[in-house]
Amino acid sequence: MSKRVLHDRYFKQAKTEGYVARSAYKLTEINQKKRIIRRRNRVLDLGCAPGAWLQVAQEAVGPQGSVVGLDLQRVRRDFGENIVTIEGDAEQYDPKELIAAGVSEPRLFDCVLSDMAPSTGGGAGGSGDHFLSIRLCDVVLNMVPHVLRPGGNLAMKVFEGEEYKPLLIATGRYFSKVKGFKPQASRDASREIYIVGHGFRNP
Repeated sequence: MSKRVLHDRYFKQAKTEGYVARSAYKLTEINQKKRIIRRRNRVLDLGCAPGAWLQVAQEAVGPQGSVVGLDLQRVRRDFGENIVTIEGDAEQYDPKELIAAGVSEPRLFDCVLSDMAPSTGGGAGGSGDHFLSIRLCDVVLNMVPHVLRPGGNLAMKVFEGEEYKPLLIATGRYFSKVKGFKPQASRDASREIYIVGHGFRNP
């Protein structure tokens, strides 16, 4: 991959502004346009490493909110008292332990985020990557009824392809409003798009 692609404007901006990755600007734009995270919210970030979305979510919820991050990889940076990071597999991790993380009394989340993606050669997301990303979204949707409060919101990444529309329909069974959104910070070559759901309703 060329140096030009890796070190683009968002990469440099992240370094300057103290974010651990350029992906911070994806969630920033999603939240600015879609208002999925509010002050004092409790947020679950699936696939949270290296921690850029944790940083953005922490800013959005403020000091009286909290964020729980889960990833197969260990997050090696300490983001503060209202951020809890857990090393584990989203498909196997007990939802009850997630809603109990970092609080004296278990509380459902106001928003679930997922930037999970299969490992790719450059983020473009070919056909194989598309189906793997669909499977990761299925993991998220299976977890949502156990961790998200009624009326809560969702943003999850998927690579576009033939199963994208069925995934939108499936997500719509859980949320009153569902739409795809591609942030400007997504690379032009990437087929990634974020499914944003508002108003969780448990079918």
